[in-house]
Amino acid sequence: MMWKRFLCPLCQRIRIITHNVGYLAPFASRRHASSKSSDGQIDMSQFPVENIRNFSIIAHVDHGKSTLADRLLELTGTISQEASNKQVLDKLQVERERGITVKAQTASMFHQYQGKTYLLNLIDTPGHVDFNYEVSRSLAACQGVLLLVDANQGVQAQTVANFYLAFESELAIIPVINKIDLKQADVESTEEQMRRLFDFKEEDFFKISAKLGLNCREILDAVIQRIPPPKSDPNQPWKALLFDSTYNHYRGAVTSVAVVDGRVRQGDRISSAHTQKTYEVQEVGIMSPDHQATQELHAGQVGYLIAGMKSIQEARIGDTLHLSNSPVEPLPGFKPAKPMVFGGIFPMDQSEYRDLKVAVDRLTLNDSSVTVAKDSSPALGLGFRLGFLGLLHMEVFNQRLEQEYNATAIVTTPSVPCKARLSSDKLIKQYKTEEITIFSPAEFPERRDVTEYLEPMVLGTIITPDVHLNRIFSLCEAKRGEQVDFTYIDTSRVLLKYKLPLNEIVVDFYDQLKSITSGYASFDYEDHSYEPAELVKLDVLLNGQAISELSTIVHKDKAYPVGKALASKLKNVIPRQLYEVIIQAALGGRVIARETVKAYKKNVLAKCYGGDISRKMKLLKRQAEGKKRMKKIGNVDVPKDAFISVLKR
Repeated sequence: MMWKRFLCPLCQRIRIITHNVGYLAPFASRRHASSKSSDGQIDMSQFPVENIRNFSIIAHVDHGKSTLADRLLELTGTISQEASNKQVLDKLQVERERGITVKAQTASMFHQYQGKTYLLNLIDTPGHVDFNYEVSRSLAACQGVLLLVDANQGVQAQTVANFYLAFESELAIIPVINKIDLKQADVESTEEQMRRLFDFKEEDFFKISAKLGLNCREILDAVIQRIPPPKSDPNQPWKALLFDSTYNHYRGAVTSVAVVDGRVRQGDRISSAHTQKTYEVQEVGIMSPDHQATQELHAGQVGYLIAGMKSIQEARIGDTLHLSNSPVEPLPGFKPAKPMVFGGIFPMDQSEYRDLKVAVDRLTLNDSSVTVAKDSSPALGLGFRLGFLGLLHMEVFNQRLEQEYNATAIVTTPSVPCKARLSSDKLIKQYKTEEITIFSPAEFPERRDVTEYLEPMVLGTIITPDVHLNRIFSLCEAKRGEQVDFTYIDTSRVLLKYKLPLNEIVVDFYDQLKSITSGYASFDYEDHSYEPAELVKLDVLLNGQAISELSTIVHKDKAYPVGKALASKLKNVIPRQLYEVIIQAALGGRVIARETVKAYKKNVLAKCYGGDISRKMKLLKRQAEGKKRMKKIGNVDVPKDAFISVLKR
């Protein structure tokens, strides 16, 4: 065995991991065989509450959540060890294309510890701030979390946000430092950041490489040791929290449930505490990681349930399910998601409106954080006004519409709702309130009828190396930001907090931040308040006539650049006419930007070969008078393609 001395440490590490996984897989299969009933299904009654652990992995984007989930599934024998095991729980096409987790996924694992078999329910969560609602829902079904941090990047903005989500939910938190195998990994600095920010102790940390599987097995033991079992009573009537749902074209809504008390089996009659509707359970089971039917689900367990629900109104996220003959006290549920960004979605052709409606309804069943309202536009026809948690959320939703439902739609530029405090008694009587919310420029009241306008503000958290501070300060000032906090989390990294208008960050702030910091800064934000602002309505005029579809609400200081950009864009898309078309951007009666589309012009001097200049001047004057008359009676017909190119993102 002398040859072992000459193996590099990395090779030895890989050989040991392969040996461990190879040893565990047959053991796991024997354990599954012993727990299966006569019909081949897993007998879930063999896992009492004290032998169940429900936990999530939370982290910033690209810190290795899905990779760690793959290793844990391999170590427990849930999936076989193959080279193709990459992001097993990222099942959506958009997740694999973008390399991010969009939808929280559940997987049940069986792990042997001190002679007992434990049922571990893992929920892999998204890392981007736009999918924070997915994280908060997942944590409601858990008793603990693994807080994962990349040793190469250190603590990031979403790491801080996710920690406080878990902390406020009173969950057990296990700190894990990942990617320690990288050459640039700074494990000591990352550990110091986490100790300073989150008050962890030195013995709390686990240092792993999820890619290589190094030290991952110890995490499974720590989950059992440090995370408490669910507080459930198997002797009480069945009660479950509906924390997620997906749509199946053949079976309707497939709901993810966390069983709080009792048990449920196929054939039981169950009811919704919210809708009071009754259903018959068609199938129950666990995700391992694919759907695996079982005879029943017991107290403390997490699984799926199919009961013939067909719409988002029936499969309401946060609902309490119970047996029809045993009413129970409803669970607290979830606070409804608060949309931060609004955008319109319209079919390419009005004949496709019904198909788009069906696609939107089914996709919102999968993504309950999207709010839907019907909308119409004189330029684009019937459509929907959707509320999203952020810009990436909006992009992913549109991509899923195309990929999963083959629905092609026009997505308009995102907008942010503002408010107005009314001073006009007539308007107060009309709206029955002194403060109204404005969703579109058509609802924007005149300045004389308003005491003040209010715009939504967010509290943004930026974590960055200190060498980029000056450029970040300049960017935040340009976006009308106000600094709230400035803290060094180690010798070279700074945590900044800024109060920023939501309208300023919703489109390109994150891209600009990444650009000026070479990708090293991270950004997270949360809703803060509404504050007074100098808002104005920017109108677009074509030959003096206002085009209401192109009006927009902007801050007074940003009116000129926005108006100039709109006029320039329209100049390139409006077709030339037989008369001159004047494009103007105006605030009330004051024009702030202008562009001109030149008229088609016949050469009336072509037939003049020399001769007196007065003859030429007479012909040109007559042509100018004709075009002037034509301009008075002619209407500029703006084609739909021009509207789409201006309104579309």
